[in-house]
Amino acid sequence: MLIAKEFTFDSAHRLPNYKGLCANLHGHTYKIIVCLNGKIKKDGMVIDFSRLKQKVSDKVIKLLDHKWKRLIKELPELYEISLWETPTSHVIYRGD
Repeated sequence: MLIAKEFTFDSAHRLPNYKGLCANLHGHTYKIIVCLNGKIKKDGMVIDFSRLKQKVSDKVIKLLDHKWKRLIKELPELYEISLWETPTSHVIYRGD
């Protein structure tokens, strides 16, 4: 069963080699959707969302750089992460 949980955080970045406004430091409210693929356990859940929230906060939101390998160790059910930079632009990462 696939389940998903949404998280948001604020951060700033810039594109130093871009010739346009994005070369300047600017911020976004990012949205992350973490998708897990696992079997339903005896308690009726794939994972307790409070555990998922803690792992994503500790391993992704607080650090945000090259964290797939760290998160997959904590959440073996991890299937994909969608990161939204704007309401219309996002990337989906499956650890490939």
